[in-house]
Amino acid sequence: MITLTVNGKIVQLSASPDTPLLWALRDELGYTGTKFGCGIAACGACTVHVDGRPTRACSTTIEAVAGKQVTTIEAMSSQRIGQALQAAWIRHEVPQCGYCQSGQIMSAAALLASKPKPTDQDIDQAMRRNLCRCGTYNQIRAAIKDAATALGA
Repeated sequence: MITLTVNGKIVQLSASPDTPLLWALRDELGYTGTKFGCGIAACGACTVHVDGRPTRACSTTIEAVAGKQVTTIEAMSSQRIGQALQAAWIRHEVPQCGYCQSGQIMSAAALLASKPKPTDQDIDQAMRRNLCRCGTYNQIRAAIKDAATALGA
C-alpha cells in the first residue's frame, strides 16, 4: 500500500509503486481533470502540484510522491489563486479545445504562488513547457496578468 495526500485527503493505493501518478489519479481516485497528453512529460497536460511545485504526473511514480502533498486541478476552485485564474481564463476566453487547460492553470498557479507580480519573461519561463495546440498563448499571458492584478499584485 502506498499512502498519498491528494487535495488534502489521505488516500491509500494498492497499485504498483512504479505506477504513474497520472493513472493513479485518473483511474484509481477519479480525478479526471488531469489529462494524458504525451506520456513523456513534454506537453504539460498532466501537470499537478507536488508540494506546491508543478510536476508532470505522467512521468512521476506514486512511490515518488508518497508522503507529499499532491494537488490537482479539482482543488483549484477552493484556492484563492485558482479562483482568480479560473475567472481570468473565462474573461480572456482562453480555452478553445480545452484539453491542455488544466495543466496550464496548474503551471500558472505555481507561478503566481512564487511570483505574485510576474513579468512577461517570468510567464514565458514558467509556461514554456505547457503546449497549447490551439495557440492561445497570448490569451494565457493576459489571463495570468489579469489574475495577478485581481490578487492584488
